[in-house]
Amino acid sequence: MQFRGGVNELVRQAARMQRKIDLIKQSIKDQEVTGTAANDKVSVVVTLEGKVGRISIDPEFLAAEGIEMALDAVAAATNSALDAADKVVEAEVGKVTGGLRIPGVQA
Repeated sequence: MQFRGGVNELVRQAARMQRKIDLIKQSIKDQEVTGTAANDKVSVVVTLEGKVGRISIDPEFLAAEGIEMALDAVAAATNSALDAADKVVEAEVGKVTGGLRIPGVQA
């Protein structure tokens, strides 16, 4: 069975798909997601591009638990927010790729 259009057509389709993925990533990069820790006493907002926008720590939590615990909670909230951002980006890119992981195409 011969693929219509051959390898050149397949390469062109992959390039078109990569351009679509790049456009989607560009259009959503400034959207924000929030991660929390310590029963929502600490929250971190990141963009879908992976940049930290805001960190909030409940002053009562900081006073009660101390700086060490607060910093641990910031790290946990940041990781949570970055994981959430990755999932949103994956879902948006999945709309273009149909959920397939295609070698050579940067998701």
